Amino acid sequence: MKKTQTFMLTALAALMAAPASAAFVDDAQSRIELRNFYFNRDFRQSDAAQSKADEWAQGVRAYWQSGYTEGRLGFGLDAIGLLGIKLDSSPDRTGTGILKRDTRENRAMDEYSELGLTAKLRLDEHVLRLGTLIPTLPVAMHNDSRLLPQSFRGGWLQAQGSDSLQLELGRFDAINLRDSSDYQRMSPVQGGARNVVVSGRPDSDAFDFAGATWAISDASKLSYHYGELQSIYRQHYLVFNHSQPLGNGTLALNLRHADSSDAGRSNIDNRMSSATLSWQAGMHKFTGSYQQMEGETGFAYLNGTDPFLTHLVQINDFANRDERSWQVRHDYSFADLGLPGLKLMNRYTHGSNIELANSRGREWERNSDLMYTVQNGPLQNLSLHWRNATYRSTFGSDIDENRVIIGYTFSL
Repeated sequence: MKKTQTFMLTALAALMAAPASAAFVDDAQSRIELRNFYFNRDFRQSDAAQSKADEWAQGVRAYWQSGYTEGRLGFGLDAIGLLGIKLDSSPDRTGTGILKRDTRENRAMDEYSELGLTAKLRLDEHVLRLGTLIPTLPVAMHNDSRLLPQSFRGGWLQAQGSDSLQLELGRFDAINLRDSSDYQRMSPVQGGARNVVVSGRPDSDAFDFAGATWAISDASKLSYHYGELQSIYRQHYLVFNHSQPLGNGTLALNLRHADSSDAGRSNIDNRMSSATLSWQAGMHKFTGSYQQMEGETGFAYLNGTDPFLTHLVQINDFANRDERSWQVRHDYSFADLGLPGLKLMNRYTHGSNIELANSRGREWERNSDLMYTVQNGPLQNLSLHWRNATYRSTFGSDIDENRVIIGYTFSL
């Protein structure tokens, strides 16, 4: 933590000492994103501890990204300001993840906010970022499924090995959850039917990662990433993507394999494999996929983040111990019907063979997404999004869920 803060201060001092650069200001970009979020989760089983989680909130995100100072070694600065405002909640309906809670009274706070700063250093095509980070890595995917995005604090180097090879290396020393304004230590996801156990201290202040992405051709890409939550678990992650024309459409293949193991204080032992095949033709896209877990535990990933899994859906991730799951999905765009910007998605995911204490469990989830984005006029970029889900299992909570999200983005 102290090392990251020292690097951040050093980079900021260098930026302040650098001569004024027109590119630093002229290349700057800024935007504001508004997200109005209504969340309703209805727990359907008779013995549920809480009948529903139901809240409404307004989120504001302000982004500013500078250019770089002149010269081969350039300095820059990014800033993100976040604000969450409660519109409706009560102690018996909290727990949606869209508002920060006072845990002593189990009451949502009226508002919460934070400011994140990121220093940037660019040498040729290589960029080092220090401070607030919002990564999309297979071993560390930030969560943005609620009001405000989850983030990390640390350092992240992205290097261009060649035109077809990208490299990255870094360390996070703290995590800021989606419904929090405070940084904290990192821990793996537990609970459910994952069988993940951590002995001693349950968290760590160091997550190290490295990766390489190789563009084999215009149609194929291969990537490898490594991540380690110090003294708890390590993970190797391989991804292969390929696409090619087929008939009057495009066929796309996605293969993933991850190997997770104990790094000192856990029992984590998991091999995840998945395959996805999709066909895009005109306004239709049809997708089928299969995902399986092997080993003594479920899939390992950082608590508060999104797992990089084929079957991460609205409520569930189908990543329990020994689970086998499949999914069918259909996406449709209404552009050919004269309604550009209107899209509909339906999918069904089914999981089985889940190892429980004395039996094998099953679960399924059905999702429907309807989204419309205004294409032009004074309300251009205004989006309306309705997400509906039904989840049932033989070992967990039965859930019906609706989310209504209104978003608007404008540049300054």
